[in-house]
Amino acid sequence: MDVLGPVPVWVTVLQLLVAGVVAGFCVLHWLWRRSDARATGAAWSLLWSADVALLLLTGGLAPLVGPGLSQRAIDVAHGLLVAGFLLVALPATRAIGHGARVRWWVVVAATLLTARAATWFVPMPHAALVDAACLLGAIVVVVVYVFVAFGRTPLGRLGTLLVIAGIESIAILITGLLLADRSLGAILAALWAIPLAVGLEVLALRRLVGAQDTAARQHRMRDAVASLSNAAWFAKDAEKLLLDARDAAREILDEPTIEGSLRPIARGRFVAELFPADGVELDHHARSFLVDLAQIVAAAGERYHLTDRLHATAFSDPLTHLPNRRAVEQHLVGVLDRANVERTRVALVYCDVDGFKRVNDELGHSRGDALLARVADHLRTAVTGDDVFVGRLGGDEFVAIVARAPEDSHLVALARSLRDGFEDRSSGGRPTRLTVGVATWVPGDVVDPEALVRHADTAMLEAKRSRSGFRVFDRALRRRVEAERLQRSALETAVALEQFTAHFQPVVDTQTLEVLQVEALARWNHHGHLVLPADWLALAEESGLIVPIGLTVLREARRALERFQMPVAVNIAARQLTEPDALEQFETAWGDAYWEHLTLEITESALVQTVQAVPVLSELRARGARVAVDDFGTGYSSISRLGRLPVDVLKIDRSFVRELGTERGRGAVRAIIALAENHSLDVVAEGVETAAQLTALVDLGVRQVQGNFLGRATPSLPVRGPRPTTSSIPIVAPPVRSLHSVPTARAGQ
Repeated sequence: MDVLGPVPVWVTVLQLLVAGVVAGFCVLHWLWRRSDARATGAAWSLLWSADVALLLLTGGLAPLVGPGLSQRAIDVAHGLLVAGFLLVALPATRAIGHGARVRWWVVVAATLLTARAATWFVPMPHAALVDAACLLGAIVVVVVYVFVAFGRTPLGRLGTLLVIAGIESIAILITGLLLADRSLGAILAALWAIPLAVGLEVLALRRLVGAQDTAARQHRMRDAVASLSNAAWFAKDAEKLLLDARDAAREILDEPTIEGSLRPIARGRFVAELFPADGVELDHHARSFLVDLAQIVAAAGERYHLTDRLHATAFSDPLTHLPNRRAVEQHLVGVLDRANVERTRVALVYCDVDGFKRVNDELGHSRGDALLARVADHLRTAVTGDDVFVGRLGGDEFVAIVARAPEDSHLVALARSLRDGFEDRSSGGRPTRLTVGVATWVPGDVVDPEALVRHADTAMLEAKRSRSGFRVFDRALRRRVEAERLQRSALETAVALEQFTAHFQPVVDTQTLEVLQVEALARWNHHGHLVLPADWLALAEESGLIVPIGLTVLREARRALERFQMPVAVNIAARQLTEPDALEQFETAWGDAYWEHLTLEITESALVQTVQAVPVLSELRARGARVAVDDFGTGYSSISRLGRLPVDVLKIDRSFVRELGTERGRGAVRAIIALAENHSLDVVAEGVETAAQLTALVDLGVRQVQGNFLGRATPSLPVRGPRPTTSSIPIVAPPVRSLHSVPTARAGQ
C-alpha cells in the first residue's frame, strides 16, 4: 500500500520546512554525541533524526515529481525510510530508555518490513492488504517494545514527551493508513513524522544544554578542588577546611543534604568523607568530586597533625611538656616588644632546683627526671594567669615570664611562694627546694631579652650564695653586676694588651736568711697602678682569663730564672690544669729544659677537687718540676691521700703563722711538720710578718719561710743576706750573655 498521495501545497511546504529544520537539528545531535562520547543514545538519536528528515523530504518532493520512474523511486525510497524509521526506533528506544535487548525484536520487525518490500516488486494476490498488514505488524512490534522498555523505567519529562510524540506519530500514521477518505489520509500520512521529529529535536536540544551544564559544572568542580587545595596550605584547622569543602559541594552540586566527616586513624592518618543524605543518588562526576574534596581535607589534616607534632618537638620539652628554651626565647621577645609599645613591666622568674645533681648522681637519672616533672607541675599550678608563660630552659632551670608584671613587693611574694610551696622529700636526706631569682624590665630600659635572662640568673645565683632562697635583681645587685662587667672588660683588655707582669718574693733560709728561691706573683699594671690579685683573681678564675694570665707569669718566671740564676715558684690555677692542651701550654711558656728549677704551687682544695690535675702534675713532675701544696691545712682533709698525690713541698698557710703565739697555732704547725717528715716533704711557711713569728718557726724546725718581713714582692731580685755559694743550680745559658753558676745554701750545709 502506498502511503503517499496527493496533498495540498501547504502540506508539501510544511514537510519540506520541517525536513530542513530537522536536518539542521541533526547538528545538535552531533554536538551531543561529541560532548558525551559514552552516550549511545546520541548516535541513535542522530540516525533517527536523519531518517525523519529524509522521510519528510521525500514526502515533500513526491507531489513535485510527475508520474513515471521518478515517482516510483520516491515511493520506494519513502517506504525504505519508513522501514528504517521503525527499525532504528528499537535500538534508539533501548539506548534512551535502557530497555531490554532488541535483537529478536529487530529480527521480527525486519522480517515484516522485508515481506512488505517484497510486495512492491513481486506480483501477488492481495498485495495491498499484505503491504498494510506487514507495516502495521512492524508498527505493533515497535509499539509493544516501547511499552515494554519504558514500562520498567521511571520516565522524566523528556522521556514522557518523547513517548507521547512517538505515540502521536504512530497514531497519525495508522489513522492515515486506515481512513477511507484518501485525501485526509494522505495528509495524515504525510505529516505523521512531525510530532516525533519535534520530540527528538527537543530531546537533542535538552541533552546539549545538559551537556553544557555538565561541562560548566565540571569546570566549577575543578576550580573548587584547586581553590580548596590552595586554601589547605594556609588554613590551620582541618575541621574548618572540611566545612569549606562541604559548603562548596552543596553549592556546586545543588544538594543541601551533603554532609562531611573527619576522623583520625592509626599513625597520624585521617579519613575524610563527603556524602549526601540517604536515598540521594549522584552521578559519577559528582561522586568523584566529593572524593577529591575529601582527599584534600584528609591530606591537610595529616599535614596539620604532623606540623603540630613537629612544632611540639621543636618548641616543647619532651620530659615536662613545658615550652623549651627556644619557645621561651621567642615568647620573651614578643612580650618585651609588646610591653615596649604598651609601656608595661615584664618580670622573669628564674628557678633552679637545689641538689639536683646529687639526686641524679645518687639515685639515678630516672629519679631526677621524676623530680623535674614534679617541679614543672608545681610551677603550672603556682604561677597561673593569662599573662604568665612557664617554660624549661634546660637541665634543672625553669622560668616564668610575667607580662604586665606587678610591683616588686608582689614579685617577692611570688618568689617566696614558689620556694616555700615546693619541698620534695622523695630523694631522702635533705628536702629538695627551689632557689628563685627575679628580674624585671621597665619601660625605658633597652629591650634585651638575653640581658633580662642573665639578670634573673644572677639574682638566682646570689640567692644560692646567700642561702636566702630567693632574690630580686635590684639596684644594688645591678650596680655590682655592672661593676663586675666593667672589671671583666678591663681584665680582658689587660690580657689583650699584656698588662700583667710578675713580681718576685724571696723564699729565705731561716738559719742564714739567704734567699733560696723566688716566687713569681702576678701583678696587674693598670695605667701605672699595680692591682693585687685579691681584687681580680676570683673574676679571672671565673671567666677563664686566669689561663693566659698564668702563662704570662710562667714566661716571666722563665726569664727570671735566666736573669737571676735562681729557682722560681709559680702559682697555677686548677683551670690551667683542666685545659685539653695543658702540657703543650706549659711547654710553650717555660721551654723544654730546666724543669728542675721550677716549683708549681697549687692550692690544696684545687688539687683534691680537680681530677685532671693529678695526671698533668705527675707528667710535669716527671720532667723535673716540683709541686707545692699552697695554703696547706685550710682546704679539704687530704692527709689520707697525701701519699698518693704528686707533691714535694707543703706550704703552711699564713693563718697558722698568725696564730703561732697560741698553743693551738703551734700545734697545727707541728702537725704539718710531722706530716711532711713522714712523707719526706719540704715545708715552707708563708706570711711571716714579724720577728716573733720567724723565731717561733725556727724553734719549731721550719727551715724555709717567706713573707713581707723577709722581703716584699718586687720586679727585681730581692736579696737579703749573702748570696748562695753552692753549685746545686747549673748555669742557664741566656740568649745574649753567659751567666755564672749560682750555688744554693742547701748543698753546702
